Amino acid sequence: MAISSPGIGSNLDVNGIVTKLMQVESQPLTLLNTKEASYQAKLSAFGSLSSALASFQSAVSGLANISNFQSLTAVPGDPTILSATASSSAVPGSYAVNVTKLVQAQTLVANGQASSTASLGNGATSLSFQFGTAGDPTSFGAANSVNIVSGSSLENVRDAVNAANIGVTATIVNDGSTLPYRLVFSANTPGASNSMSVTTADTSLQGFLSYDQVSGAPQNMTQAAAAQNAALTVNGVPVSSLSNTVTGTIPGVTLNLAKVGSTTVNVARNTASVQSAVQGFVKAYNDINTTFKNLTSYNADTKQAGPLLGDSTVRTIQGQIRHTLSSALTGLGGSLTTLSQIGVSFQKDGSLALDSTKLQNAITNNFSDIAGLFAAMGKTTDSLVNFVSSSSNTKPGNYAVNVTQLATQGSTAGTLAPTTVIAANTTFNVTLDGIIASVSLSAGTYTASTLAATIQSSINSTPAFSSAGSSVRASIDGSGYLNITSNRYGSASNISISSGTGTSAAALLGAVPVNAAGLDEAGTINGIAAQGSGQYLTGAAGSVVEGLKLQVTGGGLGSRGSVNFSQGYAFQLNTLASGFLASPSLISSRTDGINSSIKDIANRRDALNRQLTAIEARYRAQFTALDTMISSMTQTSTFLTQQLATLQKTN
Repeated sequence: MAISSPGIGSNLDVNGIVTKLMQVESQPLTLLNTKEASYQAKLSAFGSLSSALASFQSAVSGLANISNFQSLTAVPGDPTILSATASSSAVPGSYAVNVTKLVQAQTLVANGQASSTASLGNGATSLSFQFGTAGDPTSFGAANSVNIVSGSSLENVRDAVNAANIGVTATIVNDGSTLPYRLVFSANTPGASNSMSVTTADTSLQGFLSYDQVSGAPQNMTQAAAAQNAALTVNGVPVSSLSNTVTGTIPGVTLNLAKVGSTTVNVARNTASVQSAVQGFVKAYNDINTTFKNLTSYNADTKQAGPLLGDSTVRTIQGQIRHTLSSALTGLGGSLTTLSQIGVSFQKDGSLALDSTKLQNAITNNFSDIAGLFAAMGKTTDSLVNFVSSSSNTKPGNYAVNVTQLATQGSTAGTLAPTTVIAANTTFNVTLDGIIASVSLSAGTYTASTLAATIQSSINSTPAFSSAGSSVRASIDGSGYLNITSNRYGSASNISISSGTGTSAAALLGAVPVNAAGLDEAGTINGIAAQGSGQYLTGAAGSVVEGLKLQVTGGGLGSRGSVNFSQGYAFQLNTLASGFLASPSLISSRTDGINSSIKDIANRRDALNRQLTAIEARYRAQFTALDTMISSMTQTSTFLTQQLATLQKTN
């Protein structure tokens, strides 16, 4: 008789016996699982460390920006008159500002008409618009014509002017009088040089659509608003501006004019931003220090150790950060070289603390030096040599600057007649900074100055150039030469003009214009030839000044002083954190090793599981055989017992 379940024949608990035996056999598997859990905990801990380092890097990279420590505020006494902003180049002080005019576009109003839809004029004609400065007939440029078809009404004239897109907006206003419909022309561009002169050959329209500022004919339109620049005085000095946004008048300060009136603008150092930046720096370090503690500490009460207690990688990272903060900076050339000088110091528990009183004293006495403690910063001794940027390879130090060639701008120049006639449909082929485009000039008779202004405006408004950030400056010199200069510096700067359609280029620049390509800056930094591009010199690769970028805005050739360069604490810590988070790095190498160990454990576990399966099968086979044997012996014993009992009864 077959046994259907282990132990039934012998009453042995085969399943229980095998289970207990397998528990003993599985102890190595339990040890592997425990070890894997430990590795997983370390892996998770390194993930937390990487996340904390990323947050730390984000904080210190923002603090490595010089603007956090050199910003200034510009506060108007009366913010209804103007608002103001200051850049780091502004000079602290109080400035008296008196705004007498806001920039304004000209508005002309025609006499009223009984109907806006009735036909006007004697037939087909045109309106001519010119722009210039009121009171100076010679300043008005070429005429822009608007065709007026026969039978046109006031509404038709309005629509024709708007469709012509010549910088004028036409509207019709109903003033409620007996002749209520009044045509209004408004210049789209404000400023004194954008005053309109309006003429027409149709005598029946001249009576209400004429405002001739060129020939001196009667002006039959009413000027409702004059074209004017913004006008103001700053500390008593008169200033005229083409915009209500005034820059450059107060160095480093932008004024946004809102209304006429007098006020003051107080420019002061933004000490609050410095205090906030230093507090942010202390907090960033203390946050990462807390993470170090949590991962590496041991709690004697709970007898629980952090997952990275004693880990060499964490000790190395923590040690490098603390060493950076404890080392004095070099290359600053100022009085501040350590954090303790501005009140930042280590405590017994390894955290940083800030002495606000000491920081305030540093702000008061050494404001300009604080930025160098945190950001990568260069200070030049020549005001026309400016520090622009650096790289992580730039070494702190004091470096001499020598200029052998100043950057120049590309230009073209040629003779220009006192008056120039530009034919209809005239275009020129212009090459500017390597970009080629067709530029149109409006037909008309130009003076030398108005032609220069028109050429400049036409080139600068060409989309192919403006979208690339290229522009020109056109002027007439004392000898009557037209000079057109690219606003870019360096070998990429160039300008040339050739004939397209209509009037030839010779009318602008003569038969043989003089073209000159721009030159790049050339010189040395620390005695090593620098790479020149435009007005910029960049330190040579492989040298101590690698990546040090300076802008030379003028001055002479030869020695141009020196630049003191330093890498502040925030800059250095940002570089450190980047290295810790890169791949390969200390952390990535450590986590790669842990992942390799986890993979090895998985392979060993798989092999052990296969071995345990075989062992369990062997145990079950052995106990099944024992069960069968005991069952057979039991059956024999029972038979013999029965036979003996029968013999006894027989006897």
